[in-house]
Amino acid sequence: MRKALVVGIITVFGFLSLGRVYAADKIGSVDVGNLFDEYEKTKEYSKGLEQKASSYEKERDVKISEIKQLQDKLNLLTEAEREKQQKDLEDKVKAARDFTLTRETDLKKEGDDRLKEVAKDIEEATAQFAKKEGYTMIFNDRVFAYSNKANDVTAKVLETLQANYKKTKAPSGK
Repeated sequence: MRKALVVGIITVFGFLSLGRVYAADKIGSVDVGNLFDEYEKTKEYSKGLEQKASSYEKERDVKISEIKQLQDKLNLLTEAEREKQQKDLEDKVKAARDFTLTRETDLKKEGDDRLKEVAKDIEEATAQFAKKEGYTMIFNDRVFAYSNKANDVTAKVLETLQANYKKTKAPSGK
């Protein structure tokens, strides 16, 4: 009985001392969604992808217009001439589908690659900020059911993120 009491007291003191260690740790949280949205690189990448998508849509629209013109022309042709032109129409439809599929796939892959790059930048800036400011842990705010906003370091991490981006962007003149 006495041995169990001693083990219990040691366990309680162990938890209490463990609590003191964690209470002394500096812990913060960041809104990763906000970091993505406000990061200048994300904005530039999004703008670039939108421009590419718009360019691809214009090319696709030209192809579709050609197909419609050919379809309209087919209605005016004789049966023999129509059969000759039908193969050309089918080839244009297939080329337009392939073009659209290829461009959509390319845009998705490029978007995914850029998303990974931005996520890596955010992770590195968060780690850099945490080390510089003495944080033991910085959590994504989505893992908490509740967090005191005093622990939110999103704005400070965003400053680090933007500063790092400006440093990498300046020498290359992008």
